[in-house]
Amino acid sequence: MLNVLSSRVLLRPTDLERSRAFYRDVLGLAIYREFGPYEQRGTVFFLGGGFLELSGGCERPPDPEAVQLWLQVPDAAAAHAELAERGVTILREPRREPWGLVEIWIADPDGLRICVVEVPEDHPLRYRP
Repeated sequence: MLNVLSSRVLLRPTDLERSRAFYRDVLGLAIYREFGPYEQRGTVFFLGGGFLELSGGCERPPDPEAVQLWLQVPDAAAAHAELAERGVTILREPRREPWGLVEIWIADPDGLRICVVEVPEDHPLRYRP
């Protein structure tokens, strides 16, 4: 078995500064570290139990069906209100899914789909047998 010590998702946005501003200023993710020259500096954000790195660039945005992020929050309604106030593209309003999670779907500047999810108090994910 691999002994994984850390992990991160790597994104190569079409506009590095625009995406950095979205994840830093709009979503409010805390910065773990920055690296490289100022004009092209990579940024690694804390992402709960992992990290999200924005660096380099790409001419095409990621395939929204192939890559998606899942961000757990304590209160989906509060997150929705804050995201809407900040002008985030809301793809789908919050709702409780048949599997019991409350999900909101948003998009980053390149159209990457992000699921903002609340795990309700009574959901089995909160309990381990």
